[in-house]
Amino acid sequence: MANNDAIAQRILAAYASGRPIAPVRGDVDGVAAAYEIQRRTVQSWLAQGRKLAGHKIGLTAEAVQTQLGVSEPDFGELFADMVLRDGAVVAAGRVLQPRIEGEIAFVLKSDLAPDAGGKISPASVIAATDYVTPAIEICGSRIANWDIRIEDTIADNASSGLIVLSERRNAPTLAALERVAMKMRLDDTVAVEGTGAACLGNPANAVAWLGEALARFGTRLRAGDIIMSGALGKMLPASPGNRFLADFGDFGSVSVTFG
Repeated sequence: MANNDAIAQRILAAYASGRPIAPVRGDVDGVAAAYEIQRRTVQSWLAQGRKLAGHKIGLTAEAVQTQLGVSEPDFGELFADMVLRDGAVVAAGRVLQPRIEGEIAFVLKSDLAPDAGGKISPASVIAATDYVTPAIEICGSRIANWDIRIEDTIADNASSGLIVLSERRNAPTLAALERVAMKMRLDDTVAVEGTGAACLGNPANAVAWLGEALARFGTRLRAGDIIMSGALGKMLPASPGNRFLADFGDFGSVSVTFG
């Protein structure tokens, strides 16, 4: 097997060149090694001056977990230069192999750590949240043709790309988050529909899972973090000229266009 530094360098080279690479899973010794590779890519970006803005959660849908043969979500890091405002136009080539998801983003007002038993309750997530807002995640993959398994996506910073945040700020409640309905329009057609319940039963459950997972890696969710809680429906591929509008009803909406 290739060493973790070498795999991290392959992924970083794909980012820099804009050319996808072959899957890395055959060279990765399990999930723990994949997170170590992710950590090394993140360290490289921090050394270049990029600033962390929060975290993203992936694989929250049961169907996707089954597809990849895993029993829990994964996570990656968000950087400040990945955050776009509602209505943004994304230049061609900025994200490799872009795919779109509609999500609820959380912005925290206080740190969030597990209790003495190592658990975080959804109610604790709500108490630590400043507001929630409609969001679009523009996922990307440095792995050619999205030919991924769990080791590939984790090593590739959980297939991250960009995020688009609405300016709408909603006070969070567990009941409203579970019931929130999302319709994703591709140009003039509703292409995907979903609800908050599709995200581990409630987006707050996903944030609780993330806080527990980060604690196992010696860190925690912190005040000011943006948390992308996971998809409410399936991913859609994006092509130049496409416009996506995620309508969350009373929660608001958010849009992005591809140049």
